Amino acid sequence: MTTKGIFPRIWRWTKRIFIILFIAQFVYIILLRWIDPPVTITQLVSWVTGHGLKRDYVDRSEISPNARLAVLSSEDQKFAGHNGFDWKSMRKAIDYNEKKQGRSERGGSTISQQVAKNVFLWQGRSYFRKALEGYFTFMIELLWNKERILEMYLNVIEMGDGIFGIERAANIYFNKSAAELT
Repeated sequence: MTTKGIFPRIWRWTKRIFIILFIAQFVYIILLRWIDPPVTITQLVSWVTGHGLKRDYVDRSEISPNARLAVLSSEDQKFAGHNGFDWKSMRKAIDYNEKKQGRSERGGSTISQQVAKNVFLWQGRSYFRKALEGYFTFMIELLWNKERILEMYLNVIEMGDGIFGIERAANIYFNKSAAELT
């Protein structure tokens, strides 16, 4: 077999693999518009590291409007008006963190970015992961509605060691369901 024959074949197979992976993740994102993820990477890591996996997914109609409003007001006040990125908040966070000698003390991520990170990616800090987070944020903003993004956030966010989602957190911390939160 000649070298001229190997490289074009490797290139063809590499392109095919990337196309298949792109289509698979695109279909997965579309499916998650209607179904909850079976498990996320963050949840798996929590389980493997011994924190357990305590979660209960609930429909948005089973979450108190007060709890939803509290999350929006504390996490992302401009949620309804942006396309997944709050450039002004991101700039403020960067400027603030630069004054702290590079330590990240303030985040500028929107709810959409946090959903992208928590549903599709691993925890950690790198430019590569941040670029992927931007891509997935763009995709979910394009393919899901804001209600679904907020519902997903409230169901996958970690609210204590191994405690995922507002329903489980409400049960553990307040002995109530998410619908009963005031």
